[in-house]
Amino acid sequence: MQQREEYPEGVPCWVDTGRKDPDAALAFYGGLFGWEFENVSPDGAPRYFTAALHGLTVAAVGEQPEMDWAPVWNTYVRVEGAEETLKKVTGAGGKATMQPLAAGPAGRLAAFDDTEGASLCIWEPGETRGAQLVNEPGAWVLSGLNTGDTGAAQSFYGSVFGWEIGPADEEGSALIMKPGYVDFLAQSDPEIHARLEQYGAPEGFGDAVGTTTPLRDGAPAHWDITFSVEDADASVKRAKELGAEVVAGPFDAPWVRAAVLRDPDGVAFTVSQFVPPEPS
Repeated sequence: MQQREEYPEGVPCWVDTGRKDPDAALAFYGGLFGWEFENVSPDGAPRYFTAALHGLTVAAVGEQPEMDWAPVWNTYVRVEGAEETLKKVTGAGGKATMQPLAAGPAGRLAAFDDTEGASLCIWEPGETRGAQLVNEPGAWVLSGLNTGDTGAAQSFYGSVFGWEIGPADEEGSALIMKPGYVDFLAQSDPEIHARLEQYGAPEGFGDAVGTTTPLRDGAPAHWDITFSVEDADASVKRAKELGAEVVAGPFDAPWVRAAVLRDPDGVAFTVSQFVPPEPS
């Protein structure tokens, strides 16, 4: 387990969700993942609870009492300048949906819709760089774009963040890559190149910052979220006990055993157990 202290520009760095009743969400996700919460909002402001595992931040649950839209899990991409990024968004055909907003000394956030209407947030860091723990059981592991036009997504996100979308698999899913990201990771994890080669990781896997998946059943374009778990089957059982609905799974896929769930507020997310192949 390694603490994340920094994220390069163009890499997703944080996830949170806003709820009318955050206490119910705290009970659910705390019960499922073992998260411990701290309200970091100033007195009198809507509550914003950071979630931690092993003393390291992993996500947050915010209070939005006047919410008149369906709650979701939000993904934030680390940027150097929020205004400059929104200019790239509008120049590439997207729409700014929230202008840069200061979050105290922590940093600044903004939000936009891509050319298909999928919503994403950006984070210009101050004191808070992003999640301190990722890719560990109980923590966020990745976010995925559900898109009806991979070519349009490549054009848009390539212009905004410099992302590249790899070749699709048999199901039409593909990796989203930020070239050079694996070299950044190697600064704190010198064995990562050798480990990826040992397990036969596909080309570009070390640079992966997300995935794309084709839209199904007439759903609108959107971003989804996956949390890592130690045991997918046990996590599904516990989630059901806490009031979740099982949408799909558990099922086996390359490198993972996963399931799609809906929490008691109806918000979908995926739990994923890492099942690496035998080393070659």
